[in-house]
Amino acid sequence: MPDSASRPCPDPHRINADLHCHSVISDGTLAPTEVVERAHRNGVEILALTDHDELGGLAQAHSRARELGLQFVSGVEVSVTWAAETIHIVGLRIDHQDTELAKGLYRTRNGRDDRARDIADQLAAVGIPDAYEGALRYAGNPELVSRSHFARYIVETGTCADIHEVFQRFLIEGKPGFVPHRWARLADAVGWIRSAGGTAVMAHPGRYKLSDVYREQLMREFCDAGGQAIEVVSGSQAPGQFAEFAQTAIRFGLSASRGSDFHGPNESRHDLGSMPPLPKAVTPVWHDWPEAAALDLR
Repeated sequence: MPDSASRPCPDPHRINADLHCHSVISDGTLAPTEVVERAHRNGVEILALTDHDELGGLAQAHSRARELGLQFVSGVEVSVTWAAETIHIVGLRIDHQDTELAKGLYRTRNGRDDRARDIADQLAAVGIPDAYEGALRYAGNPELVSRSHFARYIVETGTCADIHEVFQRFLIEGKPGFVPHRWARLADAVGWIRSAGGTAVMAHPGRYKLSDVYREQLMREFCDAGGQAIEVVSGSQAPGQFAEFAQTAIRFGLSASRGSDFHGPNESRHDLGSMPPLPKAVTPVWHDWPEAAALDLR
C-alpha cells in the first residue's frame, strides 16, 4: 500500500483549503490556536497560518492542528516594496526553522517601531493623542505594531465608527498617519521562501493599485525570481476578479492558491474556509501535497 505522500489527490478542487490567515502574532485578533480551532469548526481541511513577517505562531498552531486532525502547513506573508507599492508574497510549506528565512524576516521587521512612532506623532498632530500606546495594547507582538493596531485604537476612541473609516481618513497615502516603510525586495522575499523549501505565492493581486503595464511587469519579475503560484480566490479581492487571475495563473504557468485573509471574526469580509472553490481551469497549489493526499475524499 503506497503512503499518502506518493498517492495523487483524486480531485484537489474539492478540498477546502484556506492558505492565508493571520493571528495575534501579527495583526489578527485571535491566538494561533484559536485560529486553528475556528478553521477546524468551519470545515477547513488544509490550513496555513501566514502572519506578516513573523514565524512565532507556527509551532503552537501546528501542535493544535495535529491534536484536531487538521492538515496544517507552515506559512508566512512577507512584506515587499515594489515600484513604491507594498506587495505581499505568501510562503507556503516553509521550514519555519530555516535560518536564512528567519534572518530575512528579522531585517524586514526592523524599523517597524520607528514607523509606528512616526504614525503616532502624525496622529497626535491632528488631535489623536497617545496613539502609540493605544496601538500597542492591541498588538500581541510588540515588534509588529501595524496600521491595523492603530485603527483599532482609533475606533476605541470614538473618532471613527469602524476600521474602514479609519483607513480612509487617516492611514492611507495622502492622509495624516500614513508613513511609508521600505520593506524587503521582491527577489529577496521569494528567495527566502524558496530557501526554506516553500512555495512562493503572489498574495491578493487584485488589491494592488497598479496599472495593467505595471501589473504585467510585477508578475514577470515574480516569475523570474522563482514565484510559483498566485492567489486566485482571495478574501481581499472582489469575486469578479477571480476569473481574471485564473487566466493570469494559466498565462504565467502558475498554480493557484485560495485564502480568506482572515484577521478576526469582526474585521474580515470572509470567515475561515468560506471562500468559493478555485475555478476548474487552474491547478490548485496543493494538488501534489502530501497533506492533500492524506485526506479521505470519498
